[in-house]
Amino acid sequence: MVANQLIPAAQYLRMSTEHQQYSLENQSTAIREYAESHGFEVIRTYSDSARSGVVLKHRAGLRQLLEDVVAGDPGYQAVLVYDVSRWGRFQDTDESAHYEFLCKSSGVPILYCGETFANDGTLPSLIMKALKRTMAGEYSRELSVKVLAGQRRLAQQGFWQGAVPGYGLRRMLVSPDRVPKQALVSGERKSIATDRVTLVPGPAHEVDTVRTIYRMFVSEKRSAHGIARKLNDDGVLRPRKSKWDHGAVREILTNPKYTGCAVFGRTTSKLHTPEVKLPKSEWILRPGAFEPIVDAATFVAAQKVYEGRTFGTTNEELLDDLRALLASTGRLSLAIIRNAPDMASPSTYRHRFGSLRAAYKMIGYAYPSRLDSADLRRRIKKIHEELVAEIARAFPKDLSVVRQGKRRRSLLRLAGGVLISVRVVASVRVWRDTYRWIVDATTGGHRLVTLLARLDESNSTFLDFHVFPNIDRRNKFRLSLNDDWLHHGKRLADLSRFCKIVKEVRAARRSTRT
Repeated sequence: MVANQLIPAAQYLRMSTEHQQYSLENQSTAIREYAESHGFEVIRTYSDSARSGVVLKHRAGLRQLLEDVVAGDPGYQAVLVYDVSRWGRFQDTDESAHYEFLCKSSGVPILYCGETFANDGTLPSLIMKALKRTMAGEYSRELSVKVLAGQRRLAQQGFWQGAVPGYGLRRMLVSPDRVPKQALVSGERKSIATDRVTLVPGPAHEVDTVRTIYRMFVSEKRSAHGIARKLNDDGVLRPRKSKWDHGAVREILTNPKYTGCAVFGRTTSKLHTPEVKLPKSEWILRPGAFEPIVDAATFVAAQKVYEGRTFGTTNEELLDDLRALLASTGRLSLAIIRNAPDMASPSTYRHRFGSLRAAYKMIGYAYPSRLDSADLRRRIKKIHEELVAEIARAFPKDLSVVRQGKRRRSLLRLAGGVLISVRVVASVRVWRDTYRWIVDATTGGHRLVTLLARLDESNSTFLDFHVFPNIDRRNKFRLSLNDDWLHHGKRLADLSRFCKIVKEVRAARRSTRT
């Protein structure tokens, strides 16, 4: 076959850490041999190295492949993959099929080079592919059970099973009989399977800081927010020069590892599912596993203080504290509550009353019209979902809603597979009556056709709509009211013309490519 008659193709490579047979080099070699014998020329490579095939969000290579294919005209006509398991070990086989269907419906089929069946849509190939997908998902489930059992056994022996030791502690590589071998720096792993890892006290200044945190909490009765503020004011830095916050202080005050107790199983996240906190009765604890930084009596005292602040406090007492704070400050906000001494954390009020706004309402506080950042994020998420649903309902034959995970925003999909990103952007007052709109282009989907919906000054109703062929920036950027950048897209005066404008924008983008 003449070289200029070769069919352009992309290859997708993925390697976790399970088998050498799945090394990127071996996959690429097998794909190259397949391409040469079937008339393909590999012109682009997508890869995910040392990545699990269970979820999509950690696989930048596959996400980029899907974005390029669905956006249209990626420059190749097929995607070559070593086998079904390299495409993914998704726990729901429909998810694997969905991503393959997106490519196929966009005119770019997936071809498995190492399988004994051809991915040609015939009944035998469909049955084999479904079986292979199920086997790939089951392999991950069985491996997860075995790995967890091994981790629990080692944790019961007092060895450290975490990756990050935490502030004030460091990892030490030891032999099975606990003979120290070397300290492990961030990113280093053991190379010998029989070696183990334990914890040792870190630098003296970090150890002193941990003890100071316990002293300020137990003896000086400071809140976690107050301690974080004090550490920041004193110039005490955390690793990577990050600032202290409530969560960082709370982790030190509540984790038994600072008493030399190995702890495992405080949370669970099997097969990359959302993390779930487990009750203390299910934790694995091994006291005396390594040298303590804080004595057991101090740790117990800290737990009593921590639990006593809100555990036995009634809802009415929490509201009384809020009324007293309002009387002394004249107003309430997330920052004021966080920084007030002896106040429950904002998360406590959200847990008890549903939201800070609900607590404000119960004490008769007329909260400002512009919401704090946490409430605003929740409001925008709700507006986004309602807008996506409204557009999909208006075009039931042309549009469907695509949900890409619990934490990611929904997308719209045109008949034929084209994905459309919907972005709701809040207004921010920068000076008196001057407002700006901040567009975050770091959240993914920047290559997709995008509907940008700006909210008005009160962030309660829509100001305008614009459709763009893509977001041509990779970082956050600001828009003024009549920003020149808006001319890159088309203004949408009426949502009833949504599909028509999207098609016009896509057609214009294709014409500029050619």
